[in-house]
Amino acid sequence: MKMPSLWLRLGIGCFCPLGLILLFLLCRTHQNFINLWVFQVLAPVEQAMGRIWNIFPFSVAELLVILMFVGITAWLCYTIFALIRDRHLPALLRRLSVLLYGGLWLWAGLCWLWNVSYYATPFAQRSGLNPQPYSIETLALVTDYFAQQAALTSAQVLRDEDGLFAETPEELLSRSSDIYRSISQEFPFLTMKGTKPKPIFFSSLQSSLGFTGMYFPFTGEANVNIHAPTCLLPATIAHEMAHQRMIALEDEANFVGILAAISSGDPAFVYSGYLMGLIQLCNALYPVAPDIWEAIVQRHFTPELSADWNTNNAYWAARSSQAEKTAGQVYDTFLKGNGQTLGMASYGACVDLLVAYFSPSLTTS
Repeated sequence: MKMPSLWLRLGIGCFCPLGLILLFLLCRTHQNFINLWVFQVLAPVEQAMGRIWNIFPFSVAELLVILMFVGITAWLCYTIFALIRDRHLPALLRRLSVLLYGGLWLWAGLCWLWNVSYYATPFAQRSGLNPQPYSIETLALVTDYFAQQAALTSAQVLRDEDGLFAETPEELLSRSSDIYRSISQEFPFLTMKGTKPKPIFFSSLQSSLGFTGMYFPFTGEANVNIHAPTCLLPATIAHEMAHQRMIALEDEANFVGILAAISSGDPAFVYSGYLMGLIQLCNALYPVAPDIWEAIVQRHFTPELSADWNTNNAYWAARSSQAEKTAGQVYDTFLKGNGQTLGMASYGACVDLLVAYFSPSLTTS
């Protein structure tokens, strides 16, 4: 007698989140509606949540994720124990249905609180920046400029006895609230009341999975990995803060973060922005013109810049693992499932925006 009512409750419980997911799939191609939702409704809500949770010094997002995994594990263990003890199939289905309900509501929330942002008008179009095909010579020109600037600013930051970037994560996070002030004057739609990103407690685990930060749409928090080499932390902070401004596409968030960092006026952020941009440009230039890249290195790399560059490369090389590859593949699938056809390679597409933004002034100077 209980089985029909169980399946009826299961169907009713799944109807609402499934309806929201279906509505998202139907509406995501209607850009006028998506823009209205993302920029007029979602952005203010997300930013307000970020300010609310900003009163806590720790990452509420990380705490919620931990509680979720602990809760799921405990629930599954209890379900298996109860099945062995009672051997009652309807009870098993009832307990598993709770996880199904939660999973569907979580996905529905993610669709409308974040995934929808991938289908809004992108930054390049809103800003009037229109990347065009460019030559290797133009790419080399912008790369040379970033190498020169990174070298110049590498001497303007705190360094330890080994010559490595020595700014502490605590100091960098405390100074991050206003780094978007300058870029917001150029692109007013990036304006928002500054909130400080949160350090991730389990940052070492993030490194093992190959991630330097995450934006959590359920709390509006920007979260950063503080275990990775600190020289790129300011640029990572700026990247995650771009997501708070509804810059969803990873290539655009990387570009906006770099631009915010180098225009911030804070030496540590300026240097980190140029260093992050140089890494992106190197990844594009070296495979097609290694001789040009080597000439740039010989011409501009200072001992300080070389130390940070080599330390960062060694750090990530030491953490290359199957877990990192699997996590990357999962995120790659997630990005492609939300219209980013380049997947994880979309981070490299940041180069197109850097060339489009910087090359006009460099070619006329």
